[in-house]
Amino acid sequence: MNKTFLVGHLTKDPELKYLSNNTAVATFTVAVNRTFTNQSGEREADFIPVVVWRKQAENVKKYLNKGSLVGIDGRIQTRNYENQEGKRVYVTEVVADNVQFLGPKGQRENNVSPDDFGGFEDQIPPVSTNISDEPFADFGETVELSEDDIAF
Repeated sequence: MNKTFLVGHLTKDPELKYLSNNTAVATFTVAVNRTFTNQSGEREADFIPVVVWRKQAENVKKYLNKGSLVGIDGRIQTRNYENQEGKRVYVTEVVADNVQFLGPKGQRENNVSPDDFGGFEDQIPPVSTNISDEPFADFGETVELSEDDIAF
């Protein structure tokens, strides 16, 4: 299983491009605070590249900017390519299935800084579930188990 959840701030404005088939793709980097401090007592961050496709890519470009707080649900992808100097470049990035805008409404116009969010980065974004995505939705009634039914 390849699933990742991130909550962090954009390090710069998203970049939006259109492929030759007119498919939108946006890229940005998210700074995610680590849950522990280093030896100096400072909290460090990881800078994680993110790719998002199609309509969500256009929405990310339209509504998010540097400092925006986002929740990302996606998967880790690795790829490689040959650069202009002929060297093999390896890339690890998150391909976003869902991007939640966690900052206050109107944040883009107000240019809110990451320090104005007051600790939201430690919260998990809400996950929206669709009944059709529920694998056991039509399974039937609840099954009661006793301790004797459990193998360990």
